[in-house]
Amino acid sequence: MTITVLGSGTSFGVPSINCNCPVCSSEDPHDDRTRASIWIDDGSTSVIIDTSTDFRRQALREKIPTVDGLLITHSHADHIHGLDDIRPYTFKNPIPVYGNEWTITEFRERFAYIFKKTQRGGGKPRITLNIITNDDLKTERQIDIKTLSFLPIPLKHGEINVLGFRIGNFAYLTDCNSIPRESFKKLEGVEYLIIDALRYRPHPTHFTINEAIEAARLIGARQTWLTHLCHDVLHKDLKQELPDGIAPAFDGLKIVI
Repeated sequence: MTITVLGSGTSFGVPSINCNCPVCSSEDPHDDRTRASIWIDDGSTSVIIDTSTDFRRQALREKIPTVDGLLITHSHADHIHGLDDIRPYTFKNPIPVYGNEWTITEFRERFAYIFKKTQRGGGKPRITLNIITNDDLKTERQIDIKTLSFLPIPLKHGEINVLGFRIGNFAYLTDCNSIPRESFKKLEGVEYLIIDALRYRPHPTHFTINEAIEAARLIGARQTWLTHLCHDVLHKDLKQELPDGIAPAFDGLKIVI
């Protein structure tokens, strides 16, 4: 199974519009960060977690051939506003989309055009919406997409309930600043981890870099990558500062498990 980091940046992306800071002016390609999302592929099944605002650019860069399912962590714009660009993957069959009740409700409102009966032409992505319920989370019901099975992990993004996802010994926990006690139990045995680490300074809805390091330590991951990095963070400096077993994620990073 290969996990590809499609995007490792925050909601503004890096470089940020109208900014000339050292990170936004950096010539290091690792500091060119599109909005956060990942692609998981085992050779038979291809799943995207979050259709970021930059999904078209990401899909072209990685030459993603098919998409069999979409897992959505939450409905903030930077994580879902690339949805329309999945249209080329839905010509033959609709793609199932999974998210919590808030996220699916937001999908129906923000992408209402998809579900209205309209004239042919213009094009709309063909999707089916699937709610991950609280009962699903309590009973640890896995999401099966062809050959891959995912366990939703409840997280807190400020006051909002969002989801991370675990597959085998890998977990993806973006956009969070708190992991409930019950979720730590669901993460036992995770060896490979991608986790939110916005910046050095405190933030009301995201882990800081130090908080992410502590969360990774509590989870016990053998290797951790920090994602959703903003333009406060220069890749080469962060890479040198981090302890063994922890590294900054970057666009195009491939993790083979």
